[in-house]
Amino acid sequence: MAKEVTLTAEKVKKKKKFYKIVKWLLLILLILIVAVYIVLTVIYKGGKFTITLDPNMAMNQSIVLYDDSFYKESQAKLYASKLDFMDNISIKWIPKDIHNEGDGPHNGDNYIAYTFYLENRGVDTVSYWYEIMIDDVVKNVDDAVRIMIYRNDEERKVYAKLSPLTGKPEADTTPFYSDKSPVLEERAGFKPGDIDRYTLVVWLEGDDPECVDAILGGEIKMHMEIRNEHFVDGEKAENNKQEETKTEENKTESSSEEVTEG
Repeated sequence: MAKEVTLTAEKVKKKKKFYKIVKWLLLILLILIVAVYIVLTVIYKGGKFTITLDPNMAMNQSIVLYDDSFYKESQAKLYASKLDFMDNISIKWIPKDIHNEGDGPHNGDNYIAYTFYLENRGVDTVSYWYEIMIDDVVKNVDDAVRIMIYRNDEERKVYAKLSPLTGKPEADTTPFYSDKSPVLEERAGFKPGDIDRYTLVVWLEGDDPECVDAILGGEIKMHMEIRNEHFVDGEKAENNKQEETKTEENKTESSSEEVTEG
């Protein structure tokens, strides 16, 4: 009888220990689920397309960023309105005068459109870089995404990823600078009093061969930064450009000397 009581007590003790372990595992699992939910919410639900200006440009060079040409109130960061759902469309369906539709967000059916301004209120002529970066991609939706940029009265540029099939640019597009940075451009000679007007348009190109059922449910999160310098492998790109200029100048001098000697 005493042996049975001892065995029963051990079983009860083991059960309590088992339940305790299960409770801790469930609690840890719940914490992980909540953490993942919060991360996904921040990335996808709260993740509007943003445009930020380098604080040094604002403070030291009096460059201002805004999306209202009437009030011209300087902003450190601008927010483009996102779409809850984006179906594929053709570039032909996007209005040709979309860059003249107005300031701020002016999204249409299945595309994001946003217009903003940069103004030089300083006394120096400056150069700046603007870069669009991809923060996250789901289901390779970036294979079919298009980014169109209008700057002032210049001809629009449409950026797209290189075709995975041919390794060549898609028709009538400029290839992504890299997989993580679709757009990287320099704006030189930004003079005092100059105002640059930008319109960004983002959509999924239905005529792209990579716009297939496999990307259904995919998502992409991007942002744009405007800076007065750009780094490549830890070095300023502007310094690299200066070195290239010096090299070209040296070549020209050498050629002139050869002609003179001849």
